[in-house]
Amino acid sequence: MYWLIGSLIIIAMMGVLAVADSMAIPTSSSLMDILNTPILSLSLIIFAIILMVIAQFNVPSAKPSHLSQHTTGLSSRNPSYNTSHKSKPFFRILNHVLVAVLAIGLIIGSALQALISHQQAELTEITEPMRVQALVTIEGISDSVYDVATDSGYRQVAVISDISPLVSALAVEDLDAMTSNFLIDKNNSLSNNNLYKNNSNNNNDKDGTYRVLLNAYPKNSSKQSSKKNLDNNPFDRLNYLQPGDQLFISLALAPLATSEQALSNPSGFDSYRWLRGRHIDGVANILTVGTSNVTNTEVLEPAFASSSYLQRFQTYINQGRWQLRQHFYQDWSTQTTAAQQAKAVTLSLLIGDRSLINRDTKDLYQLAGISHLLAISGTHVLFLAIILAGAAVLLFDRLWPKVYRYVPRWQVRWWVMIAAAFIYALFTGFDVPAARTAWMLFAIGLVRLTLLPVSTMRVLFALAVLMAWLDPYVLWQAGYWLSFIAVALLLKYDDVSYTQSAVVSKTASAHNASVVNTTFKRVWIIGKRVFKLQFWLFITLLPITLLLFGKASLWGLVINLFAIGLFGWVIVPLNLLAGLCYLLSPAIADSIWLLVSAIVAKLHELITWLTSLSALSEAWLYTPVNVAILLMVLLSMLPWLLPRGFISRWLALPPLTLLMMTVYANQQSLTTIPTLYILPTGDPYISAALLQYPVTNNKQSSTTNTHKTNISWLFLSDHRPNAARMMPSNLMANKLSMTLAQQLGSLSVDTLEGMVVQSSSAGLTDTLATDKTYLASNANASELLPLTVFQFNQRLPISQYWQAGRSDRWSAFQQAYKVTSQSKDMTNISVQRCEQGKTWQLGNGDLSIQALTGWSKIDSPSVWDCTVAIDASLPIRVLKYNAADPLKSTPATAQTLTSSSQPPTHQANMPQARLILNADTHQRIWQMWTLLCPVEPPEQPRPFRNVTWLGHSTSQITTDVINRQTITEMITYDDKMLEATLSLNAAVDTTNMTP
Repeated sequence: MYWLIGSLIIIAMMGVLAVADSMAIPTSSSLMDILNTPILSLSLIIFAIILMVIAQFNVPSAKPSHLSQHTTGLSSRNPSYNTSHKSKPFFRILNHVLVAVLAIGLIIGSALQALISHQQAELTEITEPMRVQALVTIEGISDSVYDVATDSGYRQVAVISDISPLVSALAVEDLDAMTSNFLIDKNNSLSNNNLYKNNSNNNNDKDGTYRVLLNAYPKNSSKQSSKKNLDNNPFDRLNYLQPGDQLFISLALAPLATSEQALSNPSGFDSYRWLRGRHIDGVANILTVGTSNVTNTEVLEPAFASSSYLQRFQTYINQGRWQLRQHFYQDWSTQTTAAQQAKAVTLSLLIGDRSLINRDTKDLYQLAGISHLLAISGTHVLFLAIILAGAAVLLFDRLWPKVYRYVPRWQVRWWVMIAAAFIYALFTGFDVPAARTAWMLFAIGLVRLTLLPVSTMRVLFALAVLMAWLDPYVLWQAGYWLSFIAVALLLKYDDVSYTQSAVVSKTASAHNASVVNTTFKRVWIIGKRVFKLQFWLFITLLPITLLLFGKASLWGLVINLFAIGLFGWVIVPLNLLAGLCYLLSPAIADSIWLLVSAIVAKLHELITWLTSLSALSEAWLYTPVNVAILLMVLLSMLPWLLPRGFISRWLALPPLTLLMMTVYANQQSLTTIPTLYILPTGDPYISAALLQYPVTNNKQSSTTNTHKTNISWLFLSDHRPNAARMMPSNLMANKLSMTLAQQLGSLSVDTLEGMVVQSSSAGLTDTLATDKTYLASNANASELLPLTVFQFNQRLPISQYWQAGRSDRWSAFQQAYKVTSQSKDMTNISVQRCEQGKTWQLGNGDLSIQALTGWSKIDSPSVWDCTVAIDASLPIRVLKYNAADPLKSTPATAQTLTSSSQPPTHQANMPQARLILNADTHQRIWQMWTLLCPVEPPEQPRPFRNVTWLGHSTSQITTDVINRQTITEMITYDDKMLEATLSLNAAVDTTNMTP
């Protein structure tokens, strides 16, 4: 009953949040006034306690046979006993009805709690972009630091108040003057006749407050002149803002991106749910930062002075975390990258601060499958609590043993562990794993103190429901699910395996074996248990990991075998010891941290070497997982999760078979239907499209692997004007190639038949230098896509590479990159010109790809861009790739054009459809095509049943070309209207692209 009611409560809350997020629900202020979140949470807790007390009376008691005979004789001699015995069914039915009513009330109340929390968040969220000047109060420590040298941005949660619209750009001096006026206003207790008020007297948001995420990223101009502006950059002082500081900043506020808008994220990361889970009302980009703080003055009270004692205590703890980070951040720029990242990981393992860890280190831990070790887990909290509790008990034993006359020893240890756990959890940010451990210690001790017959598993489940009641948005955090599920699996595994290990150890000790044999057997038993435990956790957490993140590292099973022991028994204890020593002697702490950093650095070198091996290169598992698959996994595991013998384990075969069939069907659906995926790249002008076409009866294929069942082509294009391609872009070739490899992996693509770069590159034609400065500056410009192809070829094999324009220096370009990257094991790839007339065809004739434009022999880059036409015998659907769930990729929005040309004649071998991938950046492209291509008679029937055009809204295509190409549907990468279609009869249709 506990599991059923608790599961229904969590499902109801998740359902309400999902529905409220996807559709507009009217906000009821009266409902929120009557039922606010704290009162409703307290009511749910009270009802849950009443339900558990009543449920205890429903537990049947076993009666011995002699007692049952005695009660039979007693009922025959005493009629009153018989009457009371007959009344028991009535009370039992009443008890069941009361339990059902309370359970239904808890489920409805939980759903109502989630709805009220969502409506409260809707009332405080920022709904439209605006530029403002506001008083910013720093809350907690920043998620990252501002560093131009490493291209790291500043992200900080803060509360903004005293908001007024920004009429004109403000300088630093203006913000400092505003601070002075604000302090004078507070000092004189005036509210209507000061400069600050006059600037915002008509603002209704003056008294409003928002909780926002501050952002400040190095601009391109700052990157180019980092050496000159590194010391004079005004944004550098952001790193020195402590928790609780207040200052005036000019901001550009923006609402949170919705979950639908998150589809454009190449990695599939849902920023909306992540920010909403942290109770963020909007995003604020920093424009100008003042130099004078409002706090730390005699006039104004300290920050959060009007808040509760707990909030002030948490502010002081966050200030301690910030000071410890600054201690690690000393002389940061003078250290090597390896030393920096070793110290950054050490800091993360100590206080959960990952602001100094760069993207490469995070990717390394993800590839190794040990990214969970970077977070503060329950092991950290429990280890510190046990150490401090043991030290406290030792002191009481030596100095105050009389205390045990009033308080038992286990209670002393328990209270110390609780205090240490909660303080350390607050010191690490009170994330879900740390908070769960602290509350678990409190609950288990309370159960022992009250002698309640409650198992540890029920306590864990009750805490999961309680945390959801206190904050329904915690259900959107991946750490919530991974933390509770992992602990539940550990508890379940321990129940099964500990008795088996005890029997084996007793058997070994019963025989008079030698010390060496006994030690070897114990080590073997421990090693086997560790491997079985790791394998159990890996297999059981694999479905939920794939559901939450879309991918999983297969080699985490191997690397975790030694990494968990190294972190748990060496690195974490030394790190916590250094943290305790830092309170007494920072010099001793620095010596210990130096040792820890050295161990972490060696671990990084080992993991880098392992992941660079060819056998470990394909370490990612991409399998689309949805709730239905997760339910089948749970049904398959149910006989092993329940007590042995409760359900026959043969019953796991039907859901396991259905699971394999469903996964296979999902994988086949990604490869058996001709599809063109529009892949998000993170840059609105850089497009990527993946063609997947099934192969049937391919007798004469141009590929070496004639047994292929699916052909894949990847098309890249830069839609910026040719002159603007030398401007720096935020995209990096390494990041783009990694993103594309992950996206193709989720679509079950392990090899490419071809890769086409439809945009020309000036660096492959004009000049090429071998120095590192040239590559660093031009990899973000015109050489971005060619360099992406070269790096992508190291991740995924490519049979052929087409490049628009001239590529005379491609071989020298590859060699130059090898020199700068100091790697000789990189694979070269030959290049072919993508120019008008070039054709590739599948052996059975079902698919052909040909270049419509591109004349590289002409000395003008304006006519080098290569537009490609895909002719197929089967209709090709065009989908917007959903990185979060590829199975839910949606059809692209198409503009259906009304054509006056004759319908196509139905011929046996006529292609069903043509798909044109446009890449023009200059009007001369189609002018050249119009001059060179013959004009067909108007009465000539269309050669294709359907012609679809896919390009960017900045395309220079004309109405005449659209008519001559007999285009029936038009799609743009950026979902904007094409200028040439404004004069045509266009109608938006989002369903035409589905066959």
